[in-house]
Amino acid sequence: MKKSSSELRSQVGQLIIFGFDGTEFTPELCNRLSVMQPGGIILFKRNLVSPLQTHTLLRESQKAVATPMFLCVDMEGGTVDRLKDLIASVVPVSQVAATKEKKLYREHGRLLGEEVRALGFNVDFAPVVDLGLPASSKVLTSRTVSPSPKETIIYARELLQGLKDRYVLGSGKHFPGLGDSNLDSHMDLPVVERSWKQLWNEDLVPYRTLKSKMPFVMVAHCAYPAVTKDKTPASLSKKWMSEILRKKIGYRGIILSDDLDMGGVLAAASIEDAAIECLRAGADSFLVCQKEESVIRAYEAVLREAERNNKFRKLVETAAKRIVAYKKRSPELKRKMAPPPDEKCIDKLRRKNWLFSEEVRLATNRRMAM
Repeated sequence: MKKSSSELRSQVGQLIIFGFDGTEFTPELCNRLSVMQPGGIILFKRNLVSPLQTHTLLRESQKAVATPMFLCVDMEGGTVDRLKDLIASVVPVSQVAATKEKKLYREHGRLLGEEVRALGFNVDFAPVVDLGLPASSKVLTSRTVSPSPKETIIYARELLQGLKDRYVLGSGKHFPGLGDSNLDSHMDLPVVERSWKQLWNEDLVPYRTLKSKMPFVMVAHCAYPAVTKDKTPASLSKKWMSEILRKKIGYRGIILSDDLDMGGVLAAASIEDAAIECLRAGADSFLVCQKEESVIRAYEAVLREAERNNKFRKLVETAAKRIVAYKKRSPELKRKMAPPPDEKCIDKLRRKNWLFSEEVRLATNRRMAM
């Protein structure tokens, strides 16, 4: 029996996490959310004016959607710190990791979790588990932990637990690893020439070890010709998502393609083809973050293909069911949104932030004095 259009539309919507322009809950945004019923939304600096405005925008957006949404932000500290102008700058990953103190790794996760949760978010796309290799140092800067998979795992495990302690879902990124890439996938398609053996024994170790701790795994727009025998980005690769991540590694969480509006994937496919092909390759969900026109084009393309192709419709249905089931069992999405943040709440977060930066500074000094 053919799915009703409304049921199929809501299933396709569950697979999309989108960004938008503006800082207010407009009738246009309300209409898009009501029609698409997306799996989630993501806010960027362009959407954020104040803590209260951010909370209001998220709260009103959720009201327009029948199922709980993933309310997402990229919040790592340092280079990627969306909330620094609203609260305060958070210490970068590299500085926290340099202390070699596990206690501080978890505190870092709790601090990030507390900040994003106070403003209404329930998903933080962190931590970065790319290895801190020389090739990517100018691109990834202070976002990586170490060239060592072992040290990266120790930090990521604690940070993910810290986020969880504050009822925030985290994400490992950028699968299978951008450590040996010297290009920014926002602009170009990087090509990593590492062998399968190197990737399996180094870059993939954090995913293999922490697979049960990562609610999301975000897949990179990066090609690995030694594995795929061509320059297909991992985000469009069945080999990487279905065969390696899902089957060989045994990952059971949500496979999420990085932003399909990035140059790295648009170099390989149109936004329509990218949306269809990433799902066909094994993604459960995808991000479209930059252009509102791209959100509509991606959504309509997936919907048309699902109406036209029974096999693809089953893929959409399976992915939507996985996402809805995940949401139903996630304490992070069952938990009520925090009350609107007042000045007292923000002052408290600023103080915690300052105290944490002092702890990191003192720990760094202790380590240097050894």
